[in-house]
Amino acid sequence: MTDLKNVLAVISPHVGGRTAGTALSAVFPGEANVTVVERTDEDPAALRAAHVIVTGLAPVTAEHIASAPELELVQCASHGFDYVDLDAARAHDVPVCNIGSSGAEKQNVAEQTFALMLALAKQLVPAHTALVDADWALPRLQQSITELSGKTLGIVGLGHIGLEVAQRAVAFDMRILYAGPGGVDAETEARLGGARHVPLDELLRTSDYVTLHAPLTEETRHLLDADRLALLKPTAFVINTARGALIDQDALADALERGALAGAGLDVFDPEPPTAALRVLRAPNVVLSPHVAGVTRETLVRIALAAVQNAGDFLAGKEPRDIVS
Repeated sequence: MTDLKNVLAVISPHVGGRTAGTALSAVFPGEANVTVVERTDEDPAALRAAHVIVTGLAPVTAEHIASAPELELVQCASHGFDYVDLDAARAHDVPVCNIGSSGAEKQNVAEQTFALMLALAKQLVPAHTALVDADWALPRLQQSITELSGKTLGIVGLGHIGLEVAQRAVAFDMRILYAGPGGVDAETEARLGGARHVPLDELLRTSDYVTLHAPLTEETRHLLDADRLALLKPTAFVINTARGALIDQDALADALERGALAGAGLDVFDPEPPTAALRVLRAPNVVLSPHVAGVTRETLVRIALAAVQNAGDFLAGKEPRDIVS
């Protein structure tokens, strides 16, 4: 790298903000001039001069891209990329990359998926709350406490993260169905206890637990709408550690309030942070976490290194990995 390149590191406050951005900038190659902000348009001069934008869940809009005439790459510090205007990036011939092949987030997202599943199956939240109130809730809760062994897990999206979830499901002696574009090879299906690739509607009708691991696109927005939620068994649980907008959250709240679903475990919301008006926050039988599935100490280091490595390689003249647009 011979010329000094300008990097705008935009880290949204709800995932660490300036503190996380400063840590990320510290591992960039010395030849890069890194400016850390919490909003893409916070420093207009830095945006105009930016050759690379590294974004951690901070929106990069068409207006931002138009305001950055030197821009050569948008690097998402996440698997998701829905917060970047891909059409605008394509119109300006600016590639957009994520960190998909790095697998930086897959371990913890899979662990968080099972944390939510287990909390729902074992009724941990109502049990804890009752005991704090000196209420011995066993007689009331024992009819709704269940186990994972022998249950069917439906995985929507068997990519890097979905595979991590499936491997853990095998250890819990669960049957595995999966839906999404394409399938894995027969050897992988056998290794996953005879996992089967089925249409989404069949997966929803037959699964005891449904977990979402799909990217958010126009095609997958509200993938689980009222009609699809109605396909689920009333004893089924829905887990979402991917993107909040994959589910119609009002329709999910309706189903939970009617008792049409046994419960839901949610780590992601639309919008984020969620507002108090979001009904699903107060729906019965929900377990909630604030988008923590990709933000352990270990994960944040892997994410930063993967994003910086790809952006640094690009600035050094190498072909970037994980181009999503």
